[in-house]
Amino acid sequence: MKIGNLEITKYAALAPMAGVADRAFRELCAYYGAAFTVSEMVSSKGITMGDKKSGELMFLSDIERPSAVQLFGCEPETMAKAAIEALKYSPDFIDINMGCPAPKVASTGSGSALMKNPRLAEDVVRAVVKAVDIPVTVKIRAGWDKENINACEVAKRCENAGASAITVHGRTREQMYSPPVDIDIIRQVKESVSIPVIGNGDIEDGFSAAKMLEETGCDMLMVGRGALGRPWVFYQINSYLKDGAVLPEPPVSERMRVMLKHVETICKYKGDYIGMREARKHAAWYTKGLRGAAQKRREIGELSSMEQLYSLAMDIVRENS
Repeated sequence: MKIGNLEITKYAALAPMAGVADRAFRELCAYYGAAFTVSEMVSSKGITMGDKKSGELMFLSDIERPSAVQLFGCEPETMAKAAIEALKYSPDFIDINMGCPAPKVASTGSGSALMKNPRLAEDVVRAVVKAVDIPVTVKIRAGWDKENINACEVAKRCENAGASAITVHGRTREQMYSPPVDIDIIRQVKESVSIPVIGNGDIEDGFSAAKMLEETGCDMLMVGRGALGRPWVFYQINSYLKDGAVLPEPPVSERMRVMLKHVETICKYKGDYIGMREARKHAAWYTKGLRGAAQKRREIGELSSMEQLYSLAMDIVRENS
């Protein structure tokens, strides 16, 4: 499919997950075949006020491309100014967040709260589209709550405002990340607009990827939590959808090797102090379901050095061999 003039050649992209989809993880997922990556969400107000952290979040490396900067905010003029600033980091496109359910974001009228105000959502998209000369995409939810399922209306408005593609997470803001995703609302959005639609939610392997494509008719997929501790899921999805090949999970030794490489890269980019603290959640995901992992939760929660992580990985491999 195409996002504007940008050719996308693979099946599944990495979702923009705050606190998770940083540069190290994006590069790793791109290595395993993610169709494109999206930055962690960046505050439009933070960008326009010259916030240093916002600038760091927008940095995109050549390894992870094609890649987008994702912006959140609810003021059209501020979003437009932020998008212009984002161009300094040479994103392949700009993504607008209308799906984040976090109270600290939604309470300001941003993220998923924009689903409650379709007219403002349209104004935000139009302002950003006019401000930049690269494609603009939007990530939405099914709606705010079960009484207000309005993804089709919001998607149409985004299309009218010039959006090049829409990603739909098939849950309301009220539902957060459970129960199972509503595939039908993604299908309805696909039937409502003529621009590409990307299906998001509960995609964990080739089977669930195929189901999403078949039952919604969407143009491609976006994987979020299904990639946590499993960046190779993109390779599995691409192989299944291209050749029908069902690839198993990697051996435990390979899982631990990838985990170590991942954390080493985090430390390279962020320093050991921050990197090892972020390693704790990643180690929990990489070791989930493995023999001996549950007993090592305390050790995982106190990781502070690569030496500890190497020792943990060796123990896990030994206990699962």
